[in-house]
Amino acid sequence: MVQSFGNAFLGKPSRKGAPIIPKIPSGMVAPAQNPAERRQTYSKVFRWRLPEGQTQEPAAVEIIGTFTNWQKVPLMRDGVLDAWHVTLHHLHCGRMHHYMLLVDGQPVRDKHCDGLAVPHGPQEEQYQLMTDRGPRVLMLFAQTK
Repeated sequence: MVQSFGNAFLGKPSRKGAPIIPKIPSGMVAPAQNPAERRQTYSKVFRWRLPEGQTQEPAAVEIIGTFTNWQKVPLMRDGVLDAWHVTLHHLHCGRMHHYMLLVDGQPVRDKHCDGLAVPHGPQEEQYQLMTDRGPRVLMLFAQTK
């Protein structure tokens, strides 16, 4: 009894029952994080090889797309794999991305893309490929882990 009485005045929780959790004033509580800010992301390796029979190496191989805000990102030459590659991180899941591979500034087909899409807007139209069905850009479907 004396110990319980002392705990009440000294602010120590009683050993019986659940611990006492102090109430935090509402001004000090961190706001709940917006679900859009916690989007799941993933990394993707983009790789390009010289087409069969082509021996002339390009001066530059780059990728550009919605996930780079249409800024060019160079692919690095790997002599062991005989390919150019880059790993891009923090690609948002739950959406479809449009992109293009550029070889010496010219759009080329990526045989590993998820499909072709009609270009929307001046950025996509600037890098479009001409196909039998009209102008197209490459698609990358959002992936999840």
